[in-house]
Amino acid sequence: MENFVVSARKYRPQNFNTVVGQAHITTTLKNAILNNHLAHAFLFCGPRGVGKTTCARILAKTINCTHITKEGEACNECESCVSFEKGASLNIHELDAASNNSVDDIRTLVEQVRFAPQAGKYKVYIVDEVHMLSTSAFNAFLKTLEEPPPYAIFILATTEKHKILPTILSRCQIFDFKRITSNDTVEHLEEIIGKEHIKAERNALQLIAQKSEGCMRDALSILDKIVSFSNGELTYANTLEHLNILDEAYFFKLLGFLTKQDLTSAMLLYDEINQKGFEGDMVLYELASFIRNILVCKDPASAGLLESIEGWRDQYISTAKEISTPYLVSALNILNEAEIGFKSARNKRLHVEMSLIKLNFLQQAIELSMEDNQVVKKKLIDAQYPIRLKKIIPLSNIVVNAEAKLVIETEAPVTKKETPIISKEVPHSLKQSTSQNEPSPSTPTIPSNVLRNTIAETEKGGPKKSLLAVLQQKYGQDYKIEEVKESKPLEMELLKKCWDEYALHLESNAKHASSGTFKVAQLNIIDEVHFTVTVGALTAQKFVEQERMSFLEIVWNAFENRAIQFSVLVEAGEKEDVPLHMRLNSKQKYDRIAEQFPLVNELKRRCNLEVYF
Repeated sequence: MENFVVSARKYRPQNFNTVVGQAHITTTLKNAILNNHLAHAFLFCGPRGVGKTTCARILAKTINCTHITKEGEACNECESCVSFEKGASLNIHELDAASNNSVDDIRTLVEQVRFAPQAGKYKVYIVDEVHMLSTSAFNAFLKTLEEPPPYAIFILATTEKHKILPTILSRCQIFDFKRITSNDTVEHLEEIIGKEHIKAERNALQLIAQKSEGCMRDALSILDKIVSFSNGELTYANTLEHLNILDEAYFFKLLGFLTKQDLTSAMLLYDEINQKGFEGDMVLYELASFIRNILVCKDPASAGLLESIEGWRDQYISTAKEISTPYLVSALNILNEAEIGFKSARNKRLHVEMSLIKLNFLQQAIELSMEDNQVVKKKLIDAQYPIRLKKIIPLSNIVVNAEAKLVIETEAPVTKKETPIISKEVPHSLKQSTSQNEPSPSTPTIPSNVLRNTIAETEKGGPKKSLLAVLQQKYGQDYKIEEVKESKPLEMELLKKCWDEYALHLESNAKHASSGTFKVAQLNIIDEVHFTVTVGALTAQKFVEQERMSFLEIVWNAFENRAIQFSVLVEAGEKEDVPLHMRLNSKQKYDRIAEQFPLVNELKRRCNLEVYF
């Protein structure tokens, strides 16, 4: 049986023209060869599987060719080219720096550089995965790389350019390889399946190109696997099944359910996807990619960024016209946060379902935050304000005063001397706020005709009495009139008395810590409605804050002023002795426990546990 050769090796490019997707590099190298402007050191960097090592080998073969074509390609017929194809060329040396990364390996290479080539013009040294060299090996390589013999050329290849020392980078001519586009990958795959006489749908090849993410080697490996799986006939369905990719039809249906707020259908569709073996993180990732594709299709100028097969392009564009941009951006944000938090979630399925629930009601949330097609910004409150309470006057008093005032002003006007002074008992602001309210059914009221007769009797004769005195005499204690007392300014004696009485009250209720704090605290009046309380520690501040509203009620009643407030200040003194368990964070607590009980770490290691702090 013939040995099978994978497509990545069988169809490896043998000249610059067959390199896929790197025209900017192959053109530069061919012109350098034709014009004899070759550098002594090259650095090829870029993602995996895009042709770095392949271009290095083609360059090594071409510069030693004795009959270079006019296009700057090797002839593949001379002795040098033939020996290279057989792997017997003595002028080309390859070193895998991943396994030969010590100083001794580099010193051996440097020793070989001293010998001139026996045949050909150049000795080429290809160092693959050069970023794996140790710092000492890099330093041993510096001098030779800077001033090599005229016949020596170094080609370094790496996938991680940032790990290479700047002193190495400055000595090399750097070529950045890019990812191979999906179109270039599909064209190359079509060329290969034509040579292999394989039947394949273009949609299947586009799916392979999308899965390979710009890596030609991965695309060829996937092609080999699916050819074996499908017995030489690639269809969209069997490619989708083999690559374990969610069909975009699922996501179009899911998005339709979510935008219509059909949560039941959306949850059932997710259950169907889950039953097919797709994990939640894959669903979140694929759904986010799907939403991203719709977003880029909103504008025809960015539609070229669509990462999908051609069969879905028209449906993407039509769907993008129906869904608003705010919805798509907000959905991407929700999915991104859900994907980040998926690993730490204990109930993975619930985590994904919560994301779908948010997406289901997202449209409604966006509509509530829009006003005249403009986003309404929420007002943020930077400072915290205490709750200000207003003392409620009994409703019976309000009704009496309101009725009396109404009769006096409309039906029984009297002279200025005879008018009862009602405004003294009821403030003007209270009259305005209460005159609009209906009296409570349960509250006894004075009929307006009775009130008129009472005023008339007072005007005819007899001892002059105020209207309020007449009403109290006629109706007794059913109606009580309370005068609004004038507020008192803050003064230290009365304030200190309230403070001490409240401290005794705390002590009688067995709140000894709070009582002790009140006894040692210092009071200081700032203005008529504000004073400060100075304590010696943060814990004492907490005790005072816990009793704030209860104590303020006493102060408000004592001074007849509900605008009085106070602030708690912590005096800078000796450092407070905070318990150890309150000073340590979660990681420090774990380290302390592990130090006292070494078996904790042993348990963590054996069970392969992760500790989240």
